[in-house]
Amino acid sequence: MKTLEIKGSIRKELGKKDSKKLRKDGNVPCVIYEKEGNVHFYTHENNFKNLIYTPDAHIVNLDLDGKPYKAVLQDVQFHPVSDRIIHVDFMEIYDDKPITISLPIMITGDSVGVKAGGKLRIKKRHLKVRGFAKDIPENLVIDITNVKIHHSVKVGDLSYDLIELVEPKITTVLSVASSRVAAKEETEGAEGAEKPAEGAEGASAEQKS
Repeated sequence: MKTLEIKGSIRKELGKKDSKKLRKDGNVPCVIYEKEGNVHFYTHENNFKNLIYTPDAHIVNLDLDGKPYKAVLQDVQFHPVSDRIIHVDFMEIYDDKPITISLPIMITGDSVGVKAGGKLRIKKRHLKVRGFAKDIPENLVIDITNVKIHHSVKVGDLSYDLIELVEPKITTVLSVASSRVAAKEETEGAEGAEKPAEGAEGASAEQKS
């Protein structure tokens, strides 16, 4: 996986009041979950630009007041109105313990089904895997060359060296639909979006009366 360096400072105080002050100054309250106890710290929101706003997974080398931590991103909370980052959770990782992380898929090859007029449908853009940090790739490559129309690729069809997929094997990752089926699905979806709910129709009728 790719690595990213982030510097931060240990929080001297906790609580809503302190968190509010940190955010006002452009900082983000964070926590690292580790075996010896949680570590609360903060860092400037700009430091997350290359970590959160990208499909790539990263190992994050944290420098907190000179003390190093190796971690992966676990969760991000955004403000419901401004969409600014308001809190970030990390999970500390160790060389001798496996981790579970979500990786982006990367499609390669030209599907014979697509060449025949089918349409590629991607159902899952990320898949969870488990393995040692040193063995986890940047992404999961899926070759779709032999995928025909009406065929799909499920989690159970995939395997990778040194890591384990931890999604249900029956989960569909991608499929190739015929152009007729794809067009029908798109039409039905558009009609469903345009058709008002029964309650809405009733309310409209009452307003007119």
